[in-house]
Amino acid sequence: MSWWDDVDGDDTDDDEPYGQYESKVRIRPNPKGNRPRTKTRPTYDDATRGWVTNVDRGRFGVLVDDAVITATKARELGKKSVVTGDRVSLVGDVSGEPGSLARIVKVDERTTLLRRSADDTDEVERVIVANADQMLVVVAAADPEPRPRLIDRYLVAAFDAGLDPVLCVTKTDLADPAPFLAHFACLDLRIVTSRSDDVPFEALHEVLDGRVTVTVGHSGVGKSTLVNAITGSTRATGVVNAVTGRGRHTSSSSIALRVRDGGWIIDTPGVRSFGLGHVEPANVFRAFASHAVPVREPADGIPLDQAHDWEIVDRVQDGELGPTGVERLDSFRALLTGMGADDPGAD
Repeated sequence: MSWWDDVDGDDTDDDEPYGQYESKVRIRPNPKGNRPRTKTRPTYDDATRGWVTNVDRGRFGVLVDDAVITATKARELGKKSVVTGDRVSLVGDVSGEPGSLARIVKVDERTTLLRRSADDTDEVERVIVANADQMLVVVAAADPEPRPRLIDRYLVAAFDAGLDPVLCVTKTDLADPAPFLAHFACLDLRIVTSRSDDVPFEALHEVLDGRVTVTVGHSGVGKSTLVNAITGSTRATGVVNAVTGRGRHTSSSSIALRVRDGGWIIDTPGVRSFGLGHVEPANVFRAFASHAVPVREPADGIPLDQAHDWEIVDRVQDGELGPTGVERLDSFRALLTGMGADDPGAD
């Protein structure tokens, strides 16, 4: 008799060695099969609405009513970015109590989007701020010396993002800003000036009231000092290196702050370069000629950048761009060339 034969003749395997082992086998349930998958996702119709005021290492400050709560990004958002200025939906603990943590489950469609790239050849964009109304470009009249071509880049980024640009010149007690401002006399550009010892609160209130404004500027121009004065915050401020003439980075992240007399201002880290690799060359034109004057449509078969180059040449010759028109034409061509576009004036 073999070991698998029935010993007691009852046609069962309770006395078989193999049967004894088999009866004690534990069948584990499929962990992925006990809950059927569904494509239906929560709508979060009852989620709490909020506005992102700052981003810090995977944690987000979100303004809900009059309190800022801490939140994290839900896994279901995937690689979708959340930036300062985003309007979002929250679930979880929105009490704002110490140790509480909500989840951002939805990001609304953005009305404006300020972006920059590492350089003019890099098409990978970095989102800085969403849903702002205007851009406050802060530049010093001296210490450090103003850089007109960097301001041109800020203006291009503002027009590309759909933001209204405002130019604020600080430290006017150190140098006369008139020669610098002559570069932009052809633009329909709002300008505010500020001394080191006198912040123009009334002029800034008129510009900022009721609006969401993002600040940009070269390191060391006094941007954070200006923001502190009009918001009452204590953002770190720095000085300009006496050897290099460059400012030291004092702000490392973007943060939205409430302006004392109304409105919000988003302070961004100071930068020494502002890549425009993500911008279409055709969108560069508006920063170099008055956007109050309609842009003429190019004739058939003429590349758009060349048509705009010829239009700027015409305006230079007609005196529309003022005494610095030739310099603005050179800056326009240099920027297009750096972005990879053919120099329309090369021939």
